[in-house]
Amino acid sequence: MSMQSPRRPLALVIHGGAGVIDMATLGETAAQRIHADLDHALDVGYGVLAAGGGALDAVEAAVCALEDAPSFNAGRGAVFTADGRHELDASIMDGQHRRAGAVAGVSSVRNPVRLARRVLEDSPHVFLIGAGAEQFADLHADIERVPNEWFSTEARRLQLLEAQREEQQTWQASQDLRGRYFGTVGAVALDSRGHLAAATSTGGMTNKRWGRVGDSPLIGAGTWADARCAVSCSGWGEYYIRNAVAHDIACRVAYRGDRLRHAAEDVVLGEVPAHGGDGGVIALDRDGNVVVAFSTRGMYRGWIRPDGSRGTAIQRDD
Repeated sequence: MSMQSPRRPLALVIHGGAGVIDMATLGETAAQRIHADLDHALDVGYGVLAAGGGALDAVEAAVCALEDAPSFNAGRGAVFTADGRHELDASIMDGQHRRAGAVAGVSSVRNPVRLARRVLEDSPHVFLIGAGAEQFADLHADIERVPNEWFSTEARRLQLLEAQREEQQTWQASQDLRGRYFGTVGAVALDSRGHLAAATSTGGMTNKRWGRVGDSPLIGAGTWADARCAVSCSGWGEYYIRNAVAHDIACRVAYRGDRLRHAAEDVVLGEVPAHGGDGGVIALDRDGNVVVAFSTRGMYRGWIRPDGSRGTAIQRDD
């Protein structure tokens, strides 16, 4: 009689951005909608894992659900650029083989994370931008296209107007961005074969100009996955790039033997604030240990642990 190998743990963690979240301003109705959107993304991503699917498929599915939820700054609900448009970025990484795909500055792709997955699988490249990424999308009939206005919401338009009013009053007002953004969505997953994956997607920063790109589509800055851990970041992107946050966390686990929680907290609560930035991170290791760390007042987040327990949260004390 053949012996079946023991079932490996499954786990999924998602986020919808870190920042200063004022519950009084957010309101109960919006908070309930955010919890529901996070729960839906968990159901979608975990459904892939529970059916025996891979971590890469799970993070893509979860992030697509978050991109389609107007509550978050990714896909529909993305913030506006200074010229009143939307420029979207995303990345995805397979920890088993270190394959990765990323896109930046796309304007007509409904789910940028799906296009990033196509870059990973169907191109010899890792990172495509702007018009070139759009041309690559033209080659794939399954990549849904939408007019740029499809991403717009009235709440984001009001944020743009407020940011531009502040900018007119004083240039300095727009320079300290700590906690004043909700910059990404993301997911990390562990599948039944013990493989890890990570994905991140964003609309960027309100009122951004000059083709600004943050950490979310940059492998090693906003997204990382290897055989030991998977990481997706949310925060002030310039500081996550300068500190190679996602890769630094993974390196501390790989080379110094740090526990994942210690590595994430040392970087996100130590290195990033020490250099002037802030934000958060979600991470998973190959044993299914879930880590959520953030230096901001709140972070939209959800998780399903290997024991099946799950939850969603907004503020630090949730």
